[in-house]
Amino acid sequence: MRPEDIALYRDPDSGSALVIAAVEEQIDGLIKTGTIATEDGSRRYPIREFVPRFVPHDNYARSFGLQWNRFRTVQLDSHTGLTLSKDRFFDTSGWTGEELRGRRVLEAGCGAGRFTEVVLRAGADLYSVDYSDSVDAVRSTVGPRSGLHLAQADLYSLPFPEAFFDRIFCYGVLQHTPDPRRAFHSLVPHLKRGGLVSIDIYRVRPFPSRWNSKYLWRPLTRRLRPETLFRIVEWYVPRWLPLDTALSRVPPLGAGVASLIPCWNYTGILPLSKDQITNWAILDTFDALSPRYDKPATLGAVRRWFEQAGLTEIEVRPGGNGIVGNGRRS
Repeated sequence: MRPEDIALYRDPDSGSALVIAAVEEQIDGLIKTGTIATEDGSRRYPIREFVPRFVPHDNYARSFGLQWNRFRTVQLDSHTGLTLSKDRFFDTSGWTGEELRGRRVLEAGCGAGRFTEVVLRAGADLYSVDYSDSVDAVRSTVGPRSGLHLAQADLYSLPFPEAFFDRIFCYGVLQHTPDPRRAFHSLVPHLKRGGLVSIDIYRVRPFPSRWNSKYLWRPLTRRLRPETLFRIVEWYVPRWLPLDTALSRVPPLGAGVASLIPCWNYTGILPLSKDQITNWAILDTFDALSPRYDKPATLGAVRRWFEQAGLTEIEVRPGGNGIVGNGRRS
């Protein structure tokens, strides 16, 4: 954390200004370990590994910290040699790179940084937060950079002033919060008047398929320790993939059988190499089975969120992880 960046943050509970209370270790002008606090010292937050931490280390998003620190580079365009993250980001948001240059942007839930690097390359002043310690993965793979500000924080209580950002995006996150609607409404006050917000969320689907059969297994898998579940997924997915691929080519019975065993198989769907197919399958299968919360929404519900937030130029459509929502703060 840069010492001068303290002026950008606010106490998540009171909204009051923060100060640097202690610096324990500093490297190349960056605070590696220290403490920030409210001016009266009543609330204190640690800085660990250069990142301010506004949430407890052990929290409901621990599985995401595990997966993104294990798979730091799997989905980054800079490592795949593809443009999957770039294409998804600009298709979902409808924004252009030119529009982002010099803009103050909030990334609400950064994961391992697949969209972080896309927005930074466009020249934005980017504030990336995550509830899990995946922020450490982002700092390792994408940062440090002058335009990147990282914090471990809660979407319900963001450590920033209101009306602070020109753009806010939140991809792959809302469904994994205790209350997706509340999480969305917590973002909007931090958007400037005239600013744009873009989200996606899982979609409620009435019929069973490869992509929602996970709900048959989640009552069990989400109760396992993330480390235990990860070892199980890491063992069975590479062994099941070839059979899953073969069964998927024998509709409808084969595809139906394949869908009963959770395996996020992108063979024939994404232009990935054999090794990439395996890594993405392990990552996304674990991602589907491990989160404490998985709360899909309907198109109608998401549209109501935008309307209730007083947004204009509303666009809600199928896309992204299921549903895409875009709007402007009037």
